[in-house]
Amino acid sequence: MAKKKLERFVEIKRFPHVFEFNFHAIPEGFELRGKWNENHFGNNHPIVLELGCGKGEYTVGLAGRSPDKNFIGVDLKGNRLWVGAKSSLDSGMKNVAFLRTRVDFIDHCFSPGEVSEIWITFPDPQLQKTRERKRLTGMRFLDRYRKFLKPGGIIHLKTDSKPFYEYTKEVIAENGYKLLDHTDDLYADPASRPSELTEIKTYYEGLFAAKGFSICYIKFSF
Repeated sequence: MAKKKLERFVEIKRFPHVFEFNFHAIPEGFELRGKWNENHFGNNHPIVLELGCGKGEYTVGLAGRSPDKNFIGVDLKGNRLWVGAKSSLDSGMKNVAFLRTRVDFIDHCFSPGEVSEIWITFPDPQLQKTRERKRLTGMRFLDRYRKFLKPGGIIHLKTDSKPFYEYTKEVIAENGYKLLDHTDDLYADPASRPSELTEIKTYYEGLFAAKGFSICYIKFSF
């Protein structure tokens, strides 16, 4: 297994649509910040991020459905990210890229107004009170997203954690954000939802659903 991981780390560095950004690069700035469409995608299509993308199931799934948008999966785990990167490369998808970095540094990778949508798919809910600052829908991170999300830009959250779902709703209400859609049981009436919500599943969503967990969904904007 360790050998396989090392092979993937080596291979992913050669992928033309995979980029890395770490703490040491902050002073110089990220090379594609403000230039993703111009210097990588070669078009002016809206950019959509998947934060904590894991194996990139949502990034690749959404990209296949929306060729008029550009999708970037963000994750620190190169071994997982390789799966989606390899799949999209082999399929010849031109509207997919991956960024290996910590979400803590995400505002250094995009310019104001550069991103149209954000998907947060099954993150660690960090339910302990002492770990609230690590929640991806907490103010520490929302303030980062606000720096590069265009006015009216949308944030989607899918989670199996009801407490995390309720926490996110509280954050939205307390800050006067626009709650556009929400449900604590996404599959109770799947026909009433856009197909992208029910027909694309991450690895973890499949596991949780198989165990009988309800899947929660929230859609909001600043």
